[in-house]
Amino acid sequence: MCQVFGVSRSGYYNWVQHKPSDRKQSDERLKLEIKVAHIRTRETYGTRRLQTELAENGIIVGRDRLARLRKELRLRCKQKRKFRATTNSNHNLPVAPNLLNQTFAPTAPNQVWVADLTYVATQEGWLYLAGIKDVYTCEIVGYAMGERMTKELTGKALFMALRSQRPPAGLIHHSDRGSQYCAYDYRVIQEQFGLKTSMSRKGNCYDNAPMESFWGTLKNESLSHYRFNNRDEAISVIREYIEIFYNRQRRHSRLGNISPAAFREKYHQMAVLKKRTNGSVRYCQYTSYCTHCQTGGFSIPRTTQEEICEF
Repeated sequence: MCQVFGVSRSGYYNWVQHKPSDRKQSDERLKLEIKVAHIRTRETYGTRRLQTELAENGIIVGRDRLARLRKELRLRCKQKRKFRATTNSNHNLPVAPNLLNQTFAPTAPNQVWVADLTYVATQEGWLYLAGIKDVYTCEIVGYAMGERMTKELTGKALFMALRSQRPPAGLIHHSDRGSQYCAYDYRVIQEQFGLKTSMSRKGNCYDNAPMESFWGTLKNESLSHYRFNNRDEAISVIREYIEIFYNRQRRHSRLGNISPAAFREKYHQMAVLKKRTNGSVRYCQYTSYCTHCQTGGFSIPRTTQEEICEF
């Protein structure tokens, strides 16, 4: 056989007895972990967020090495799809001024909400989805789905947000100029709860960029990969994506690579600690995770840390 393939007998036996290097074996083990993490995160994470995901599961790997192994595995994030606007601003209803002017910089939860409508195709017909997002935490605080794009649909989403968050008076509610948001009944709800109404300029999608970004993420990471037979199927997928994955699991680079729910919890923990330490709490050097304090990356007085930290 060696003569047929033109190799020496010694060379053949060296090849048979050769064992993979430690580095090669380590790469193979890492590839398995990377595949599992890629599937667990729904094929949505690039190298940076995947590195954080692996680290929080006890797997430390450099970014360059991770990028190389992802390339060898031919792993790619789901591709973005184009988004089309839905609401109709051609009406004679009163329009509120733009209070944000594309400055999305709240300093706490429930200071600025953005709202919008979109639609999803099913074999049964269109499914309309109204959503409300907290700009500070990136969390979807309210949503509703139905067969028609009405003021009742947007009202349901708003009531859900109000029930779950109980925001203080003065919160800015920003939307486009769609008739569903300019409707008298909808604005009465805003006034009753002390919300400040803000609306985008006509035809300017950048004025509501945070909500447009969420629609793009939802469709890119989830909806564009399904063909729904009916509205109920779409409702189930959307609810699971928002409630389970997006709000509680999906890492956001803007939030330090943690989920919106974790970021909100981190904020409230910080607020409590500030009260207990007379405002002396400060962030530590770690962006999103501190190995010395399980509270989420705070540098706090030792006496207080011993009371709340597991280490």
